[in-house]
Amino acid sequence: MDGNGRWAKQRNLPRVEGHRNGAESVRAVVRAAGEIGVKYLTLYAFSVENWSRPKEEVDTLMKYLARYLKNEAAELQKNNVRLEVIGQIYRLPEAVQEQLARTMANLSRNNGLTLVLALSYGARTEIVEAARAIGAKIKSGKLDPGEITEEVISQHLYTKNIPDPDLLIRTSGEMRISNFLLWQISYAELVVTPTLWPDFRKKDFFEALEEFTRRHRRFGGL
Repeated sequence: MDGNGRWAKQRNLPRVEGHRNGAESVRAVVRAAGEIGVKYLTLYAFSVENWSRPKEEVDTLMKYLARYLKNEAAELQKNNVRLEVIGQIYRLPEAVQEQLARTMANLSRNNGLTLVLALSYGARTEIVEAARAIGAKIKSGKLDPGEITEEVISQHLYTKNIPDPDLLIRTSGEMRISNFLLWQISYAELVVTPTLWPDFRKKDFFEALEEFTRRHRRFGGL
């Protein structure tokens, strides 16, 4: 979800206004995804690199996150949405962690769309942590190096209980992956739109899905 800062700058507004309007786009896209039967929607909300941003902006983002988790709980419940999270959650402020746990627990029985928030997430960090966990099992004798397969690696990632994405949508026209789900998107279709995230709504989401349906996915075959 890229372009919040640029959206605000174009309007001579503080960057936080871009984040606030970006939250409106989250609501619209989550609702649209649920309406048409999408089973998993992963939103790259905060990367490990984002911790290097000015403290004031990071603090504001964390407050918006806690507020979103609290205020959107009823909306998510009404739409039968289940919530999951991936990333280094322990790095989030304690208040955010507590609110996150409460919201996830309240939505845990839902069986519609699973909304996955990537928070304090970085794909390289994820792969490093998976390698360490696998290495520890080898060292303790619980795993033989010859038993390491793609499935074994996948089962040590944050997303071990989440299917790999079929489609990756990148807003704001940026032509890069930005350290997101590097292992999991090996065969995902990519759709890049120039639309900045705060302007990305239901219509834009459906246009991306329509583009996806026109793709012929060969997975290396003919």
